[in-house]
Amino acid sequence: RVSGGAWLLGYPLLPLNLSLLPQCILTGKWKNDLDSNMTIRNVTDKGEFSGIYYTAVTAGGSSPKESPLVGYQHLSEEPTFGFTVNWTFSDSITVFTGQCFIDEGKEVLKTMWLLRAHADNITSDWKATLVGINVFTRLPSQK
Repeated sequence: RVSGGAWLLGYPLLPLNLSLLPQCILTGKWKNDLDSNMTIRNVTDKGEFSGIYYTAVTAGGSSPKESPLVGYQHLSEEPTFGFTVNWTFSDSITVFTGQCFIDEGKEVLKTMWLLRAHADNITSDWKATLVGINVFTRLPSQK
């Protein structure tokens, strides 16, 4: 019997290897509850990333529109993150903030967003900001 260390029922307790825990990785393709898609390119070692957002939600109900996104994430198992989408088809910007969770073995992005549209004047400023939530799930990789 080795002295020192913790034992349970006669077996040594081994330290938990945190690197074996599932980790949320933002890189890849995601779909939200409104059928919008986004592709996040590689996340740098500083947590920076960029990508493309394809919104299915437009005023005219037309086909999905492509817009660039840039953001940051913390580098942890279930990271918090934020990104901004610069809509190419309107004079508006949306900022998303959220956290990536491992839920029953699957990655889920829980987000809240603020959309700021251009106001024609200060009296119409009150209606220029919208707030909402979205849940994103990873799209299966296409091989």
